[in-house]
Amino acid sequence: MGKAKPTMRKIAEAAQVSPTTVWMVIHNKPGIAPQTVQRVWATIADLGYKLKPTANGGQAESVGLLIEQYSVPVISDVFYGEIIRGFQTEAERLGYHVVLSMFDRSTGNIDLLKRGLVQKVSGFVVANDGDITPEMVIQLESLSVPIVLVENHIDEQRLPCVVGDNFMAGYQITRHLLKLGHRQIALLRGPTKYSSLVDRLRGCMAALAEAGLLIPAKWMPKPVSGHPLKGYVQMKEILEQGEHPTAVIAISDKTAFGAMEAIREAGLRIPDDVAVASIDNTLESAYTRPPLTTVNIPKYEMGVLALQKLHRLIQGEDTIPVKTIVYSELIVRESCGAAVLQSKR
Repeated sequence: MGKAKPTMRKIAEAAQVSPTTVWMVIHNKPGIAPQTVQRVWATIADLGYKLKPTANGGQAESVGLLIEQYSVPVISDVFYGEIIRGFQTEAERLGYHVVLSMFDRSTGNIDLLKRGLVQKVSGFVVANDGDITPEMVIQLESLSVPIVLVENHIDEQRLPCVVGDNFMAGYQITRHLLKLGHRQIALLRGPTKYSSLVDRLRGCMAALAEAGLLIPAKWMPKPVSGHPLKGYVQMKEILEQGEHPTAVIAISDKTAFGAMEAIREAGLRIPDDVAVASIDNTLESAYTRPPLTTVNIPKYEMGVLALQKLHRLIQGEDTIPVKTIVYSELIVRESCGAAVLQSKR
């Protein structure tokens, strides 16, 4: 076996300083005594620690952001665009260069990632799962490069991650509709390859089970693939079967946008004929007709937290993997009818 790759923690131990001090020296931060700086650089040279250069040739380290390829630019995605912005902002604050890598299952493979992204960065974040399977993540983790998952977790693996409280989000939005008196509820679910959507579905089903309700199969259509307005297709399938539900839970705001279009197209009113509620609280949700009741997942903050967690791993400070769950919050607007009822009181 080859010699183990030196880490920032190893450098800190050899130089008898903290990992934070090593990081500050590497990034030319002020406040470190000259003799300490000299000792750290000497230790780096002795151990053969290789600095990852940035695009401009400097000595600041690079961090990677790995995300699956979408049919639309990921930076404009209503959910993950905010996570990326939070990640990028915090990376700039800490002096990192960000390398964005898009994984396309039709052309990409794990070997390309090993030769590309992993060799260029000091650590990276995997945003979402989907086409980036648990098996791929486990292989990447075995390369001994710091890795953090965001809006993604693998139950069997103790990997550091930052996730929204998706189970509670599904539970909250379902309980809200139940409290409004709805019992004929449809559920527009998402692909099971996304762990966040599976957790939301579990929360919805838990709330329904508590109320003793079982959704008819015809009101819980299968997820749609290859269509930009998946919720539209799912809602059309429900409405074409005759009797319609009094309320619809969409697994995401994007799904709800399509469902609302299908409901209006059928000549039905929101929320008078069909109440609509979802999860995400994207910027667009406040400007739909009517404004969409949803559950807020703090997306930008998740990106910030993921980068901070990765930074501590690179420094060698975090030795225990931690799953960080950010709280969700119910946002009541007119699409579920509750705001309308309150205004009439």
